[in-house]
Amino acid sequence: MSSTSTSHIYFGYGSNLWLDQMSRRCPSSPYTGIGLLRGYKWFINARGYANIAPSSNPSDEVWGLIYDLTPKDEAQLDINEGVPVAYEKRVIPVLFTPKKGSEEEEKKREVVVDMLVYIDFRRNKGGYKPREEYIHRMNMGIKDALKEGVPKEYVEEVLREYIPEEGGDEELARRQAGLFRDESGVIEPVEGEVFLG
Repeated sequence: MSSTSTSHIYFGYGSNLWLDQMSRRCPSSPYTGIGLLRGYKWFINARGYANIAPSSNPSDEVWGLIYDLTPKDEAQLDINEGVPVAYEKRVIPVLFTPKKGSEEEEKKREVVVDMLVYIDFRRNKGGYKPREEYIHRMNMGIKDALKEGVPKEYVEEVLREYIPEEGGDEELARRQAGLFRDESGVIEPVEGEVFLG
């Protein structure tokens, strides 16, 4: 995995598990491997989208796919993720495992790397249903994540608690995969903030 001072290593844990969605949103930012974030819990928040939060349960963990973001792609991803209204950016240490067939994977190299993670601190409780279009995007991402080595047990025990195996608005999901637009009106700027998405 190569990273320069002008790029960020990004940990995607929600619909950005879908490789096609990330290639549309961030075309210059390659997928590089899988990541494991320990001490965090994955859930669907009040907006109907994936979020994570620190957990007091030491067995909680979040798996994701890793991308090497260029500055231009990061700026586009900020718009898609609704920064700073829907999500905020943080850098958190994540255990990185290189993608299958890479030079690093052949060396069996796992390392802890500081990675860019998007977190919604305002809507930080779970127990909500996912938005209809999000179900399809998550299911596409789950297929890719499993192919890349994210454990099936994690998918069944964590993601499937919120994401049914079938359903969702496929047409809207494919549009949202390119350039996300909050058509529901859920994202409302907090007083004093401006949302440019």
